[in-house]
Amino acid sequence: MNKGLTLQKVCIMRDGSPLIEVDHHIAPGDVLTIMGPSGVGKSTLLAYITGTLAPVFEATGGIALDGADISQLPPHKRQVGILFQDDLLFPHMSVGANLAFGMKAGGSRAERRAAIESALADVDLEGYADRDPETLSGGQKARVALVRMLLSKPRALLLDEAFSRLDAELRTQVRDVVFRNARERQLPVLMVTHDVDDAKAADGTVIELESLSKT
Repeated sequence: MNKGLTLQKVCIMRDGSPLIEVDHHIAPGDVLTIMGPSGVGKSTLLAYITGTLAPVFEATGGIALDGADISQLPPHKRQVGILFQDDLLFPHMSVGANLAFGMKAGGSRAERRAAIESALADVDLEGYADRDPETLSGGQKARVALVRMLLSKPRALLLDEAFSRLDAELRTQVRDVVFRNARERQLPVLMVTHDVDDAKAADGTVIELESLSKT
């Protein structure tokens, strides 16, 4: 079995014109960074991987996770986690309720609570389960979003400009937490970003894209 995330000659098109092409294998714990100008199709590639590609696009090529083709599976069965530049926390739920939302069904209430408390402690947010998300700083919200995604037990991680709304100091802190957790869990990571410092921090292969479309 070829562990990790494999993009097998993936080509995404719009109106018959190629937008983005990627052929790459990401090993567990490694990070592939894709950089390029706006409109080149970086986020569109992530949508194809998660199974949420808009109907205006066409895609060819395979997506394999740990050797199994996931390109025809519905989004909820792909086991691919994604972090966006916005934390997307539910404002009407506590931090703990937000995290519980990302967890799979099963286990007692006490077991689920213990898992939430442990996950928060892993990102230096011990005791935050009952907090209102609106009382958190930007960096704390970003860490809660990371924990919620990790509690869904993904087998690969996608980062869609995930650090772009944070100031320089918070960006470094949150980025380090994300990459450390990905390495510890041996998750293959695909990051799209405009920021060269993000790519340097990832310490992996970088693909710089130019638009393939002539339109």
